[in-house]
Amino acid sequence: METSTPRGSPLRQRMIEDMRMRKFAQKTQAGYIRAVRQLAGYLKRSPDTASIEELRRFQLHMVDHGASPITLNATISGLKFFFDVTLDHGELMAKMQPVKVPRTLPVVLSREEVARLIAAAPGLKYQTALSLAYGTGLRVSEVVALKVGDIDSERMTLRIENGKGGKDRYAMLSPVLLERLRSWWRLAHAQGKMLPGGWLFPGLNPMDSVGTRQMNRAIHAAAEAAKIDKRVSMHTLRHSFATHLLEQKVDIRVIQVLLGHKKLETTALYTQVATEILREVVSPLETLQPA
Repeated sequence: METSTPRGSPLRQRMIEDMRMRKFAQKTQAGYIRAVRQLAGYLKRSPDTASIEELRRFQLHMVDHGASPITLNATISGLKFFFDVTLDHGELMAKMQPVKVPRTLPVVLSREEVARLIAAAPGLKYQTALSLAYGTGLRVSEVVALKVGDIDSERMTLRIENGKGGKDRYAMLSPVLLERLRSWWRLAHAQGKMLPGGWLFPGLNPMDSVGTRQMNRAIHAAAEAAKIDKRVSMHTLRHSFATHLLEQKVDIRVIQVLLGHKKLETTALYTQVATEILREVVSPLETLQPA
């Protein structure tokens, strides 16, 4: 963490150990380390020498340089852990305040756009992966972590191990998706791209899973080929899955379970983008009698 010390300084190592003790995800650990490294770069000295006022000015520095609310809050979380846990000086964070994140509506594709997007994906592997993402509502990190053994064709479920928050759950497996998975398995198995019991979507090396960045590159290419002008990512398929289920009158609590949401309020956001439901509502203007 110190700008003048090697990458494996005792201070950095202690913070890593503190995070490992709490079994933080690798992504969380990397984000927290990055936050402390940014503070050290701002101070141009060891971050454990920061004062309350310097931390306050650091937040102002990030704001002035255009840091988004999400980036600000992530940085503050990392620094809070560093000062509160690793240094046992949480009082130094007194002047750093998290900011409110504007809640924007998610981008949702129509059913016709989803069909075009999947058809335009580069090759059967990505067509199948996009079909799975839309047909189950899984996060991209959950899609790439699937193994062949996670498919239960008898119970028509997919087992999701160590999803967000370290939780296991089951996802739905429709007959159409199962057939697409079987077609992909037959091709990949015949070409030697899929190992027995290995990754469902292997990378160039079958020992490794395809990466999330590669998945997002594939969906961007598919959106461009399908001439979809909306901002599309793998998470767009998750949003579309939830919205289309809501429009099909599926109970919102069932959708909450399928998405793995901890809070119902998170799932309730999709009621604001379910346009078919809005179109079914009769305006009170329609019921007025002529004067």
